[in-house]
Amino acid sequence: MNKLAQLITVTSVTIAAACFIGCTTMNTSKEIITKADFGKTPDGQAVEIYTLRNSKGAEADIMTYGGIVRKLTMPDKNGKFADVVLGFDDLQGYIDKSPYFGALIGRYGNRIGGARFTLEGKTYTLATNNGPNSLHGGLKGFDKVVWTARPMQTAQGPALILTYASLDGEEGFPGNLLVTATYTLTDDNALKLECTATTDKPTVVNLTHHSYFNLSGQGNGDILGHIVQINADQTTPVDAGLIPTGEFKSVAGTPFDFRQPAAIGARINDPDTVLQYGPGYDHNWVINKPLGQLGLQARVEEPTTGRVMEVWSDEPGLQFYAGNFLDGSIVGKGGVTYQIRTGFCMEPQHYPDSPNKANFPSVVLKPGQTFHNTIIYKFSVKQ
Repeated sequence: MNKLAQLITVTSVTIAAACFIGCTTMNTSKEIITKADFGKTPDGQAVEIYTLRNSKGAEADIMTYGGIVRKLTMPDKNGKFADVVLGFDDLQGYIDKSPYFGALIGRYGNRIGGARFTLEGKTYTLATNNGPNSLHGGLKGFDKVVWTARPMQTAQGPALILTYASLDGEEGFPGNLLVTATYTLTDDNALKLECTATTDKPTVVNLTHHSYFNLSGQGNGDILGHIVQINADQTTPVDAGLIPTGEFKSVAGTPFDFRQPAAIGARINDPDTVLQYGPGYDHNWVINKPLGQLGLQARVEEPTTGRVMEVWSDEPGLQFYAGNFLDGSIVGKGGVTYQIRTGFCMEPQHYPDSPNKANFPSVVLKPGQTFHNTIIYKFSVKQ
């Protein structure tokens, strides 16, 4: 039995045991997990969609294709629930047109400049899918594969465990990588994502999540009035290809200063050169906290509905993207046309192009090590 097969076997047994224990001891009438068929991929793989419902009535629909969060309903200040993520009504939309709506991103979230990097003296060439660069794992990243799913009840709320074995050389990345991603819809209205990964060869890993949020409810206008606060004193400036230059730049006196709450639209069209490559926000903030420590990265408030979303993670960076490239060509859920800036992304991550920037926190994973990260989108209301 090869190393990858051993990893898969051990992990499957562990997950099965956890599910058996959880499903027999934690099941309640208020917390529900249901499963439904959701079509097939072009190569005939069956796709399922799981609905997690917590004790407060919030729901999350999660697909085995791409680990995609297709729906996330949260209450407003009057107790009215709305779906706060953009997406499609059927699988084909995600296959044909999706700009990573709701997806699990890997092996490497964000961009790798020139679609290549050198590790331990060997240069690896990756698939190019963003000009000359590699973006979000390449042509067929983790957002376009079918994951194996196991539901379970936990003390925090209903959960879905997804696993995927990424083979050595997939999209040009070295090493057989076994990934586990666990979504939990907690009983305090948070969507929590915990990822782990192991490898049998030195490689690079940067996993994140890519929901497009609109706290007014998907399809209910733009996000320019949302109030954002980001716990960061610096960003990593980029070149014309949105690849970091390797510098760190203070946000003081720039449109990137969200240390105090500000509307997304207040400075998004600022002529400052730091915004010329967007157009608008699509950059990485350097979060003010020790490396590897779980902490608050950002807070977003929608004044009309009172919905508030906090972003917590142990990642060192946060990519804030304001939906600049939504252009009205995508028809989403309920027949809604998604215009520019009708959704925003908050992607906790290591910095873009870290494999090529020695001064950035390392993304290297070696045999015997375990990659781990946590991303939490915590919802509440403000009256």
